[in-house]
Amino acid sequence: MSLIKETYPVEEMSCAVCAQSVESMLSSVWGVKSANVNFASASVLVEFDEKYVSSQDLKNAVDSIGYKLIINQSVNNIEEIEAKEKAHLKRAKEKAAYSILLASPVFTISMFFTNLPYANWILLFITIPILAWFGRDFFVIAFKQAKNKSVNMDTLVALSTGTAFIFSTFNTIFPDFLISKGIKPHVYFEAAVIIIALILLGRYLEEKAKSKTSTSIKKLLGLKVKTAHVIRNNVEQEISIDDVIVGDILIIRPGERIPIDGKIIEGNSFVDESMITGEAIPVEKNENDIVIGATINSTGSFKMIAEKVGKDTMLSQIIEMVKNAQGSKAPVQKLADKIASFFVPTVITLAIISAAIWYFLGPEPQITYSFVTLVTVLIIACPCALGLATPTALMVGIGKGAENGILIKNAETLENAKKINIVVVDKTGTITKGQPEVMELVWLKSDIKQDQILEDVWAIEKKSEHPLASSIVKYLNHLTNSSINVLNFKSQTGLGVLATINTNEYLIGNYQLMRENNIGIEEEEQYFNQYGNKPQTQVFVAKNNSLVALISIADIIKENSISAIKNLHKMGLHVHMLTGDNRGTAEDITNRTGIDKFKAEVLPKDKLDYIKELQQKGYKVAMVGDGINDSPALSQADIGIAMGHGTDIAIESSDITLVKGDLEKIAAALKLSKATVRTIKENLFWAFIYNIIAIPIAAGILYPINGFMLSPMIAGGAMAFSSVSVVLNSLRLKSKSI
Repeated sequence: MSLIKETYPVEEMSCAVCAQSVESMLSSVWGVKSANVNFASASVLVEFDEKYVSSQDLKNAVDSIGYKLIINQSVNNIEEIEAKEKAHLKRAKEKAAYSILLASPVFTISMFFTNLPYANWILLFITIPILAWFGRDFFVIAFKQAKNKSVNMDTLVALSTGTAFIFSTFNTIFPDFLISKGIKPHVYFEAAVIIIALILLGRYLEEKAKSKTSTSIKKLLGLKVKTAHVIRNNVEQEISIDDVIVGDILIIRPGERIPIDGKIIEGNSFVDESMITGEAIPVEKNENDIVIGATINSTGSFKMIAEKVGKDTMLSQIIEMVKNAQGSKAPVQKLADKIASFFVPTVITLAIISAAIWYFLGPEPQITYSFVTLVTVLIIACPCALGLATPTALMVGIGKGAENGILIKNAETLENAKKINIVVVDKTGTITKGQPEVMELVWLKSDIKQDQILEDVWAIEKKSEHPLASSIVKYLNHLTNSSINVLNFKSQTGLGVLATINTNEYLIGNYQLMRENNIGIEEEEQYFNQYGNKPQTQVFVAKNNSLVALISIADIIKENSISAIKNLHKMGLHVHMLTGDNRGTAEDITNRTGIDKFKAEVLPKDKLDYIKELQQKGYKVAMVGDGINDSPALSQADIGIAMGHGTDIAIESSDITLVKGDLEKIAAALKLSKATVRTIKENLFWAFIYNIIAIPIAAGILYPINGFMLSPMIAGGAMAFSSVSVVLNSLRLKSKSI
């Protein structure tokens, strides 16, 4: 077998039932091994044998049921993907806006100006473009579904609006028919157009909510360097990154993003690897050290040899992990869509049965009562309230969150957030500030001029390119003596710096630098023993071969991290921490913040595996992070929570973004989740209760008792009221305290 896997965009899916239809149709095609529809990203992953089936065959199968499988769009072409998404969202917005605009005069005339001359004809001509153009897809998809002996929400919309339109058109053209039978020829154009307009509005809101689902992949693809400077035949050439092969020699200059994975063969530098490792301090790189594609070269220039290209680079592997994590999330089946599978055929059946009963057993004129009942049942059962139940609550919930610095991506996020029982947090930039700062200055000698030494250290460190030097300069930025003349400045890679000021010789660096210069007697070594095991970076200062000071630098804990973790504990949640930092630092952070469990020295894949391991044990996991290295874990987690100050990739891979990076907002987000989901369920409950009560009345169950027969006009109003009640219930979320 020649099995291949391909991901194709799918257009025109409007609900989970649509996704099931596409999946079922593709799975039934001969040669297809599996089909997985991701409704959130509007795509399908198909595994098929190309000997028996082609992409065109798959497209034909999907098109036959009213949807569109796009086979000529590259999922790696960022510009093409974005253009398609923008065009699709723009069409949805225009359909909703124009249909509402045209429906407004229809509703106004029907409700308040029924005696307007030629009112029915005016309504007819305004209604035609709404149904024929803006509502066209409902009828096309319903027809194709019918051909395949299937139904969905479009079927009910098409039947109710189509029946109302046909009935109203008949009464407009042939009003005397019902008049001759003693029945006033009502028209129900407003019911047809309002149904179309409101459903299109609901669909636009849903499309807007999920339009950015795949942005994380696009952002990751955007990190890929497009060109590289390669030495071939002793000549430097700028070539496409796709043309780089293993063994090529590349030149990397300061400020450039490293194109691919490889090893330094000449030169040295500091490389910002925070997007991969999550650590704030750039890493020193020398000959034979490994460098990773998409990381940023900070200072020096170097030459490297390409060792991994294309799909083998770490960035490509992270992209693949994010894709797999997102694809493994089955779309949450909304209650309305679950019930739709039997609700739609049930309503149609009830409408036909009630019409038949009136035709065979009803009073004269049977055909009129039969037809009016059929129309009334279909109109009053229209799932408009069901269509608005989720998006309206979602809009209010998202707005409420935004006011509190919490950005929530979609309804699935809200539904999953209330189930969380473990919160996994990244360390750097999440619990800590993500920027190294001087924590402590310890003087090791008492008989020295401390102010003068600090000014000298400030002047020397200003000349250094080392990331820790900038922390020291920032700490001493109150010193402004620019007249200090620094002589014989020399940087020793991996150790520190040497310099002379006014005949005073300074060494500033790590303890190894001190030892190599024979600085450190027993009395001084006690300071190293005391501070060397702390979860901080120690910078020693020596003047004229005498150790005089020690500067401790660390990534400090945010002010509200401890209280945020306490709040999560009060909610019954366990908090775990993952970090690429060393075990000593991780253990210190854990002890000071009250975190339940930690894992140190982890890579992006380790974070992803840790989340999977917890999920396999049955836990519902929220992952909190801010770096590109966190994006696979953020996508895999049941809920991904990104810090607003973090990378775009982390934010787009997540389900919730905390705008100000405030950990205390995690608890607020979970509370908001519960309140919003409860509102959605209330909306769905009232929508269904409305149908349960209204459908029997529309079918004429009260007629034998008191002679009451529900008018389609009242049915249209009742349908509209059910939608209004859903919206009003959603607005109650604004007053909820989180």
